Amino acid sequence: MAAHDLSMQLMRERDLLEVLLFKLDEQQMLLATGRNRWIHHAANEIERVIAAMPTVALSRDTLVIAVADEWGVPEATTLRDLIEAAPTDAWREILTGHLDAMTTLADEIGDMKKVNEQRLRTAIRVTQETIAGLGVPTGEYDTHGDVVRGADARLLDTRV
Repeated sequence: MAAHDLSMQLMRERDLLEVLLFKLDEQQMLLATGRNRWIHHAANEIERVIAAMPTVALSRDTLVIAVADEWGVPEATTLRDLIEAAPTDAWREILTGHLDAMTTLADEIGDMKKVNEQRLRTAIRVTQETIAGLGVPTGEYDTHGDVVRGADARLLDTRV
């Protein structure tokens, strides 16, 4: 029965990883669309999901050890070890499916996290530059970012 409990725990962990991926995707969409007003809510939700992970991982590890003892392989202390020691192909396949799915989710989460961090850094930099430039005339720029006219640029060119 411990193997069934482990499988259910792995499914809960997969669900938690999917929620984290969803929240990171949600954060990325907010950043991409400039909806910065809601970024702190998305970050708080991500933190809540991450805070739940150590408890879930501890439960999983406890069940892995219990299953290993039940299967007579007490040296199996990781899910990979347990997969190698599984007494039937069915359990090997079930546990491998969980491990593969969780590994894929972890990779996707890592990629999404990198993109979000980069976008957050960009948003912070742009905000800082905007604040620093308040009240300072910026002039007029061409498509390459070079200054075409100084600070006297106007919507209507009165020099004509």
